Amino acid sequence: MDSMLVSYGVEWLNLLVRWLHLIVGIAWIGASFYFVWLDNSIRPPKPGSDLANKGVSGELWAVHGGGFYNPQKYLVAPAELPEELHWFKWEAYATWLSGFAMLFIVYYFNASAMMINKDVADLSSWQAIGVGLGTLVIGWTVYDLLCRSPIGKRDGLLGIVMYLFIVAAAYVLSHLLSGRAAYIHIGAMIGTMMVGNVLMVIIPGQRKLVEAMRLGKSPDPIYGKKAKQRSVHNNYFTLPVLFIMISNHYAMTYSHSYNWLVLAAIIAAGALIRHFFNLRHAGRVSWGYPAAGVAILVVVAIAIAPRPIQAPVAQAVTGSTTATAAVDVPVADMAHVQAIITQRCVECHAAQPTQPGFATAPAGVMLQTPDLIRQHADKIFQQAVQLRAMPLGNMTNITDAERALIGAWYQAGAK
Repeated sequence: MDSMLVSYGVEWLNLLVRWLHLIVGIAWIGASFYFVWLDNSIRPPKPGSDLANKGVSGELWAVHGGGFYNPQKYLVAPAELPEELHWFKWEAYATWLSGFAMLFIVYYFNASAMMINKDVADLSSWQAIGVGLGTLVIGWTVYDLLCRSPIGKRDGLLGIVMYLFIVAAAYVLSHLLSGRAAYIHIGAMIGTMMVGNVLMVIIPGQRKLVEAMRLGKSPDPIYGKKAKQRSVHNNYFTLPVLFIMISNHYAMTYSHSYNWLVLAAIIAAGALIRHFFNLRHAGRVSWGYPAAGVAILVVVAIAIAPRPIQAPVAQAVTGSTTATAAVDVPVADMAHVQAIITQRCVECHAAQPTQPGFATAPAGVMLQTPDLIRQHADKIFQQAVQLRAMPLGNMTNITDAERALIGAWYQAGAK
């Protein structure tokens, strides 16, 4: 009873923190998209105009919500510091803090189920957690050093090097953690780079600009340039991170044998599509970028599409003694399938799961009776046979023979 209450409390904590993460993430990403759009959309004032004489580098007029707006951007800073100055920082900090809390609630609290796949690497829970936390630290350190190096002065080269670094990190993690955990930690690593940009570069630079004005000095424009560079990086990071945030719902991506390559392709597609919008805001329409992004996604979808289960495999399992101690049967009927699912799946997929860390059945899928098994036959076949994503990390040690027997049962009509 105590274990069930703990799991139930953790599930509520998961819900509330995830909700918070979504809310503050929308606020941060919305602000980021808006200001990149604003930078690309403003137009310089006429030479000799009052705005140009005040040091305004660009302005635009907009209408929204029944009102007119006239934002202006100064080359470095206005002549006088305004009394009220809004800082965009807490959206970023709250997003990272809530995301980090999600890592603990979903992954670190139940690392044996959510992070470890013995078929990938035989790690302990603490080792898996150490790999996850180390990824965040190493990711930010490498990225920040690259930005401060001579490579950082060449945006195109820096982008290529960073992409290769992220792909390499995905490859390493996919050989240490479960596919789902590998994906989420690449997302957390990129998210840490993004919030590190705000905390360590953008806000400190803005503080130096404000402090110089308070002292009556001319602000050094280098701080604005560095902040702008990191802000643009965050803009390109956004679509890949958003995909990773939802990737846990799509086992077809993270459960693939080349999951790191799948992620690399989707990250590239996201960056290309984002680049199109950035160019469009600046007045350049280049349809080749979104076309390339969509083409990459189409190729990925085709490449990872499930292959038909070959009949000889099913016959070899259902008609031979190799179907073993767990399943030593001549045919794949409901009784034998239910025996497998009861042994391998019902720990989690039950009205009251017995697997620690689960208070309710994942996705509401319960498999305790023949009728429930038939009701969810499509999902069982997809997740256990085609994608081999379930059980999570194969923590109940389902065998290939058992998967094939389920496949034979499904293809025979799931009766």
